[in-house]
Amino acid sequence: QVQLVESGGGLVQPGGSLRLSCAASGSIYSIAAMNWYRQAPGEQRELVARISRGGTTTYADSVKGRFTISRDNAKNTVYLQMNAAKPEDTAVYYCNAYNNGINSWGQGTQVTVSS
Repeated sequence: QVQLVESGGGLVQPGGSLRLSCAASGSIYSIAAMNWYRQAPGEQRELVARISRGGTTTYADSVKGRFTISRDNAKNTVYLQMNAAKPEDTAVYYCNAYNNGINSWGQGTQVTVSS
């Protein structure tokens, strides 16, 4: 398992931007998929974005065209660039690493979109 630490959350106005970071304790080069999930109050945790070992990205329909996931293997860090933020993006955002059937989770970072 790899230890994950998220950062970059906070308060952003509607239409604004925020970049979340997920720093891993070890190499992410060989990890099959790095993911960002989010969970709003009273809701189930949902997958927001995924980036594979080869760099293929997938997004939830609700964030397509607004969010971008990327990974820097040299820094063992995954990013989530959030643009054109909406109030419904308000949630705790979690970083996840999936490899060989094992899930690793960060502690989460709160994102609040409000004026």
